[in-house]
Amino acid sequence: MNNILILPMAIPILTGIILMFLRPYLRLQRWLSLLSVSVTAGISLYILNLIQREGILRLDFGGWLPPYGILFVADSFSVLLVLTASIVAMVCLFYAFFSIGKAHEKMFFYPFVHLLLAGVNGSFLTGDLFNLFVCFEVMLLASYALISLGGTKIQLKESIKYVVINVLSSSFFLIAVAYLYGAVGTLNLAHLSERIAEAGQNPLLTTISILFLIVFSLKAGLLLYFWLPGSYSAPPTAVAALFGALLTKVGIYAFFRIFTLLFYHEPSITHTLIGMMAGLTLIGGSIGAIAYNDIRYIVSYNVVIAIGFILVGLAVATPASMEGAIYYLIHDMIVKALLFLLAGTMISLTGTAKIDSERMSGLIRNYPLLGWLFFIVILSLTGIPPLSGFIGKVLVGQGAVEAGSYILLGLAFLSSIFVLYSLLRIFINCFWGETILSKEDEVPLRKSWMIPCVILSAATFGIGIGAEALSPYIHDAANILMNPDLYIDAVLNE
Repeated sequence: MNNILILPMAIPILTGIILMFLRPYLRLQRWLSLLSVSVTAGISLYILNLIQREGILRLDFGGWLPPYGILFVADSFSVLLVLTASIVAMVCLFYAFFSIGKAHEKMFFYPFVHLLLAGVNGSFLTGDLFNLFVCFEVMLLASYALISLGGTKIQLKESIKYVVINVLSSSFFLIAVAYLYGAVGTLNLAHLSERIAEAGQNPLLTTISILFLIVFSLKAGLLLYFWLPGSYSAPPTAVAALFGALLTKVGIYAFFRIFTLLFYHEPSITHTLIGMMAGLTLIGGSIGAIAYNDIRYIVSYNVVIAIGFILVGLAVATPASMEGAIYYLIHDMIVKALLFLLAGTMISLTGTAKIDSERMSGLIRNYPLLGWLFFIVILSLTGIPPLSGFIGKVLVGQGAVEAGSYILLGLAFLSSIFVLYSLLRIFINCFWGETILSKEDEVPLRKSWMIPCVILSAATFGIGIGAEALSPYIHDAANILMNPDLYIDAVLNE
């Protein structure tokens, strides 16, 4: 029965391969893509409920028992993210059907999206460190193609920077994996945890842990985010939404898995460093979000702020902060996809990304639904109840108070004010004021662009109002992160 664990990665890979041979048949590609991600989401939901009944699930490839073989491990934390990633991919694909253009569709857009999703889901499910590296690379190879899709000058510039940074971080990743294998002789995550606990986290292992911290900081955009705003603002809207919602979240997942399962013995070093970097990320992201007049950069710096906020939960490392960080992680995947889609729609309608441009003024008179959906995003990202950002912020704040981390608490909640200010600038400049667009000049707002945005807006309400229904899954996910023995027993002793 555990063979089902392979499907969230196998279905996107097989779909991507099949779609490569269907290049001329765009309508068929669209339907197969939508069907594939819908089935993946449905299977992920089934696995999530199976975990609640039977506990952590494991799939040993080729019948090789751990720690010797390759395996997938599904716990509530990993499968919650697989499910959210599949839903976000489904909505972004629907937006792409009506926005990406046939020229881009014929450049293997759909196969690359499925390969990206396969890499994301594989990263969440893998149970060994080397395959985490492999899945990262699958995801990144697809993203290299997607970021350069279109071939504009700015895309070429940003894609070169994006590729160089990721090749560099992948090299460090491989070096860190090699050093860790040399030190403890295994790459299975559960076995690594056991070996590190037996040996004690000596100075060599702590140094290796800091190397991993640098690697995932580059990939997640924790403090080392200098590449992120440019790279996320260059690709087409649907691709930017996928990047903003999914890519940095894989790095954040790796942070939580590695620093709760492997390197949790010297929190005074590792978790203090994560806390300091999270604080600086909140400061840098907040400054960046209010420094630009380009809507794409403002939105991208809001991604940076969220990275800092979520990793405050890991740095504080209390049960409440872990639950809050997981709530906020899921919320952020949904709402950042929505924010990028809305920003891209505004740019498509006005032909400019500058919020002080006359063409951006008074949009709510021409496009009221677009304006009010943007207002919902502002409320959700600021943490106003009953939207999805509220519960995560409250729990992370509670965890920071319990741990006595008042500086991080202050920075985390101060960043919410900068999020509010930066997005209100967009709202006031672009949706309020006088419009210069007459009915004749008005670019029609396609319903097919608004349907994905309405779905994601409903999701942010749904997560907020249904937080209690989601609570058992989140509590189980946080419990496994706080108690690594549960993960080790499920992998090595069952």
